[in-house]
Amino acid sequence: MKYRKLGETGILVSEVGFGAWGIGGRTAGATSYGDTDDAQSLRALHRALDLGITLFDTSSAYGSGHSEVLIGRAVAGRRGEAVIATKAGYDDWTKPPDFSAAAIRRSTELSLKRIGTDYLDVLQLHNPPSDVLAAGETKEVLASLAAEGKIRSWGVSAKNPAGAVEALRGAGAPIVQANFNMMDVRVVTEGLLDEVGRHGAAFIARTPLCFGFLTGTIDRSTVFAAGDHRAAWSRAQLDNWIDGARDLISAASATPGREAVLSALRFCLSFGTVSSVIPGVLHPAEAETNAQASEQGALPADVVEKVLAINATRDFFVSPIRAS
Repeated sequence: MKYRKLGETGILVSEVGFGAWGIGGRTAGATSYGDTDDAQSLRALHRALDLGITLFDTSSAYGSGHSEVLIGRAVAGRRGEAVIATKAGYDDWTKPPDFSAAAIRRSTELSLKRIGTDYLDVLQLHNPPSDVLAAGETKEVLASLAAEGKIRSWGVSAKNPAGAVEALRGAGAPIVQANFNMMDVRVVTEGLLDEVGRHGAAFIARTPLCFGFLTGTIDRSTVFAAGDHRAAWSRAQLDNWIDGARDLISAASATPGREAVLSALRFCLSFGTVSSVIPGVLHPAEAETNAQASEQGALPADVVEKVLAINATRDFFVSPIRAS
C-alpha cells in the first residue's frame, strides 16, 4: 500500500481507502445498499487494516450511525493505524439535515461515542448548502472542536464539484470530497482538481466504481435488493451506465470483475491531486482487490486519455447524479 498526504493537514492516508456507506446496513427507503452481515463487515474492516488501508470514510447517516459503530469495533486496540473521517449534517436520512453549530457539535460527540474514540481525524460537513459554509458559527464550532482535540481537521463532502470548489474558495476547506470515476470526470473538466492543487488542499474521490457499475458485473438482468438505492434510478440511467462501463472497461483492456475494478481505481490514482480513493467495501475479498490497485499504480497515460476522450463525446448522466 502506498500513502499520500491529506493536503496540508499533516495527516498521511492510504491512497486506497475504505468507503463505509454499505456496511451501515439497510436504512429507510432507497438510501443504502440493502441488508448486510455485521460479521462479514467486521472481517472486511480487519482485512483492510491488515493490508495497510488506513482511511475509513463514514457518516453519522450511514446506517444511522451503525457504520461508525462497526468501525469502532474494528479499530479497537488499533486506533493509531486508522484515519477515521466521518460526516455531520445528516444523522438520519429520514430527517432534514441540521448544520447549526449545536447540531455539528452534538453530531461530533455522538460519533466519538459510537466509534469509542476521543478524537476524529477528519470531520466533514455532509452536502452543506453554501450559506452554511459562509456562516461564522460554522467556522467557530469547527475551530472549537479542533482546539479541544476532538477533531484533527475538517472538510466538506460536497454534492458536486461546483460545491467543492465553493468550499475551497469561500471557506478555505482543507479537505474536499466529491464523485470521481471513469464515467464521472467532472472534477477534471470543471477544474476542481486544479483548484485543489492551487489551494494545497486534499481531495478524496468517492464512487470510484460508479456504484458498482464499473466492475462490469452488473447487467440488464441484475435485480437490486430491497432498500438498495440503485433500484431507484431510472431504467435509462441504469442502461446508460451498463453500456458505458462495458465500453470504458474495454478501452482499459480489462475484463469484468477484478481487472475492471483495478482499472477503475487506478484511473483515479493517476491524478496526483487525489489524496485517496474510497471504494465501498462489503467483503474481505473486495478489500484485497482494492489494495492491489495501489500496488499496480497509475494507469498508462494513453489509457487515461482514452477514458477522458470517451467522456468528451458521451453523456453518462440521464438523471441528476446523487451525492452519498
